[in-house]
Amino acid sequence: MHPKKATAHLALASVVTLGASLAWAAGPTAYVTSETAGVGVIDLDQMTLAKTFSFGDDGPRGLSLTAAGRRLLLANKKPGDLSEVDTATGKVLRRVKIGQNPEFVRVYGGYAYVTYEPGENGGPPPGVPGASGAAGASGASGADKGGPPGAGKDDDNANEPPAEIAIVDLKSLRVIRSVKSGHETEGMEFSGDGKELLVTNEGDDTVSVYHVGTGAPLRTLKLDHGSRPRGIKRSPDGKQYVVTLENTNKFVVLDAHSFKVLKTVDTQLGPYGVSYDPAGKRLMVAAARGKMLQVFDAKTFDHITDVPVGLRCWHFSFTPDGSKIMLACGRSNAVYVFDATSYQPIKQIEGLPLAWGIVTYPHSAGSIE
Repeated sequence: MHPKKATAHLALASVVTLGASLAWAAGPTAYVTSETAGVGVIDLDQMTLAKTFSFGDDGPRGLSLTAAGRRLLLANKKPGDLSEVDTATGKVLRRVKIGQNPEFVRVYGGYAYVTYEPGENGGPPPGVPGASGAAGASGASGADKGGPPGAGKDDDNANEPPAEIAIVDLKSLRVIRSVKSGHETEGMEFSGDGKELLVTNEGDDTVSVYHVGTGAPLRTLKLDHGSRPRGIKRSPDGKQYVVTLENTNKFVVLDAHSFKVLKTVDTQLGPYGVSYDPAGKRLMVAAARGKMLQVFDAKTFDHITDVPVGLRCWHFSFTPDGSKIMLACGRSNAVYVFDATSYQPIKQIEGLPLAWGIVTYPHSAGSIE
């Protein structure tokens, strides 16, 4: 190639590459899963719904971002898989089969951890090593898989297999291991040293603890019968975990080493999503049935205030600068935005039917990540 043409070619390639990079790094962004519309992309500078990534009838729910924010991982209800999405274009790059009813996903240390329910004829995805030990027993159900919390039939019993956690290598996007959990696994959290994975199992009222590297079950903590643990969050100092109990309208504070219950705190109806604020001074709890975001002191757990919100607000996130709180309110088909200091409402972002979860880039404190 002629030197001048080669130089022009390289210049054009650089412009295209730069354009793609700028398109991806356009500014602080929130991603919201909508069970019917796909993923809403919110421009956090303008606080508007900038665009929507459509994925047909996949029904995405759980979501998590890679560390650099270039890839979005989605747990898709209908196809029962995990999809990898380019955040610059909204295109699905790869998919991997997970199993029936994948719901929660967390990206951690080069792997994605995805909860799913195998069903009566289920098991690990084809070609995947068998689950490495059960960590739970049967229990009553009534979990919500799309409708209002607590609605639905009691479909969890001793004759059905427990939920499982698929561990996906993000380099190959292959399920390398499937770990048996309790029944109806919900929230996931990692220990401060990164060695343990904790999951809440609402169907049998347990919290299961695993070794992150091997997936080996370490212990199971039994909570009050019928309490239905859902959300879980590690304290900023790594010394405690907070677990929300949806049916008994409480949260418990667990010692991170002994796993003993240190404190039990009353909440409004149906607590689910839970997170500390970015400063670690306050604890936020989304009481979905009570239509409240509750604020507690992060040290004493004294109740500070309640913030009225919409319908089925399960998950929330702070904006990366910590100035606002955003709640995905599924039955209000919107994201509710509040000032993170005064808790006064700022706006509602419409056009997000059956909003399920929300995460941001740059990464910020929230009930999912």
